[in-house]
Amino acid sequence: MKRYFDKINNRLVHIGKAASNTHWDQHWKSEDSKFEKQIKIRNNRFVVGYTKKYLPFGSKILEGGCGRGDKVYALSRHGYRAYGVDYAKETVGKINRYAPELKITVDDVRSLDFEDGFFDGYWSLGVIEHFYDGYDTILQEAHRVLSEEGYLFLTTPVMSWLRKRKVKLGKYPEYKESREMRENFYQFLFEPEAVISNLENLGFKLIEVKPRDGVKGLKDEVLMSKPFLQYLYDRSNLTFKLTKKMLDLILQRFANHMCLFIVQKVTSNQSEYRKHYDGTEEKY
Repeated sequence: MKRYFDKINNRLVHIGKAASNTHWDQHWKSEDSKFEKQIKIRNNRFVVGYTKKYLPFGSKILEGGCGRGDKVYALSRHGYRAYGVDYAKETVGKINRYAPELKITVDDVRSLDFEDGFFDGYWSLGVIEHFYDGYDTILQEAHRVLSEEGYLFLTTPVMSWLRKRKVKLGKYPEYKESREMRENFYQFLFEPEAVISNLENLGFKLIEVKPRDGVKGLKDEVLMSKPFLQYLYDRSNLTFKLTKKMLDLILQRFANHMCLFIVQKVTSNQSEYRKHYDGTEEKY
């Protein structure tokens, strides 16, 4: 994956395989004997934990861009009325075959087939960055299908302190738009304040911002660290998981690969606050 800096929009651009529905079908593909196990993962501390923090059991939640559907499964097992949509048709077909109890359908996150205010919560995990023409329509649809004071939980890759430092040092080639670049576009890495500003402009109030995945952020940006961190990243036993967790707590402060943005649909009678990426607030 080649990385470029888009000076006009202050973001990184990853060029490689185009993030099409065919790409995602291939990405999520696995042997049939393993696919059911990959769906039916009961515990997901990250998704379930933050959902429990803000929404009571029984709430209706959508995951837009649900991949294999394992988060939908985990939320369902923890007492939520969970739904999922994805435009990778083959993957959704396999989910429907191996886990027909899950409410997962083929749909476009830019034009959802749900009524206004249908959901109490909406999870978007690494989706908005893959749309070259922008993500406003995705967030507008999220706002539409959320109930009053509903929550959007959004993760996306961002410009960490480390990546900003590399920009200042001229470590990325300049992005110049072309047909070839557009056809091979994979994802953007956004300035966190720009994401917050866009969310607020589209009718959301910021509740929390959480930097995440410092191990991946350092691994991808500092090549000399990659062999060790990749080895650590790929291991699944308890010792390696704990080591990665401790490293993440340190590294995510300056090398986070992504952020979790938790926002709430604004109603007309709410007092509105602007919470900055550094945690300070101002009323507006």
